[in-house]
Amino acid sequence: MRIINDKLHGVIDYLAAIALIGAPFYFGFAGHALQLSVAAGVALFLYSLMTSYSLSARKAIPFGVHLVIDFVAGVALVAAPFVLGFEGFVKTYYFIMGGAVIVVVLLTNPKTD
Repeated sequence: MRIINDKLHGVIDYLAAIALIGAPFYFGFAGHALQLSVAAGVALFLYSLMTSYSLSARKAIPFGVHLVIDFVAGVALVAAPFVLGFEGFVKTYYFIMGGAVIVVVLLTNPKTD
């Protein structure tokens, strides 16, 4: 069931980018936990600006490719605690953020309006 259209997906992208950039400062993350989240948020913001959907500045990346990038990023966020040794709340944060990205991709209709 693909219930998220490209416009809503774009809104979610920009909100997720803001969350990925801001949340680690709010929660007091340091080191790799801070750097990875901010880098992921900046990357999401930049490739969203270049995706071929209604909320972008430039139509350079096909929406289907954007969804693949999102999915890979979600898997990377879920894997990060294992690879980088995050524990406690930081580990939970990465599981939630990565899992949310994967769910949004799976619920998004890959056709643009």
